[in-house]
Amino acid sequence: MPKVGVVLSGCGVYDGSEIHEAVITLLALNRAGAETICMAPNVDAAVVNHLTGENVAGETRNVLVESARIARGEIRDIAEVTVNDVDALIFPGGFGAAKNLCDFAIKGSECSAHPEVARLVREVISSKKPLAAICIAPALISRILGDDKLAHKLTIGTDEETAEALEKMGTDHIDCSVNNYIVDPANKLISTPAYMLAGNIREAAEGIEKTIAELLKMI
Repeated sequence: MPKVGVVLSGCGVYDGSEIHEAVITLLALNRAGAETICMAPNVDAAVVNHLTGENVAGETRNVLVESARIARGEIRDIAEVTVNDVDALIFPGGFGAAKNLCDFAIKGSECSAHPEVARLVREVISSKKPLAAICIAPALISRILGDDKLAHKLTIGTDEETAEALEKMGTDHIDCSVNNYIVDPANKLISTPAYMLAGNIREAAEGIEKTIAELLKMI
């Protein structure tokens, strides 16, 4: 049974993991017979009111604790996870991937990645194990691999401004439709747009399910 690490970034699209994307990911992996190892960084992050879309002044929540909501409590601090614990790694999207796993949402192409997240990504890539990134999560991977000057291909869909930021970080960005995915076979990278383009959960699920099927074939 393959072990797939699922890196979460909180709970809720505006300040954490996109819940639809995370649940689709977990369901597809379970249906395929994979064991999932959920993880997140143990850091505090700003909070967004999901009813109004406004920041909640002065309030923070712990990313690991909030991610445990999605994982039903079965979650690990990413600092305690190594490449030996997983056969593959996958990042659901949501603004948390661009706020809590890195600061792309604030700094764009000048962003930096959370050090423990970057460490595990580098371990997986150097070990030639497959890695998938959903929605905005490819921006995080772009930063890490761009810092390493590693040639790679990713997609965030068709948004020109975001694609340009990835290109500045060193990514060969490939446009992709919502129901498809992009493969970088040299680095065993798979990416799909999901809610970067999706208008509903069904559209997001189609690309994510295909991505996970490809990820498991690469193990």
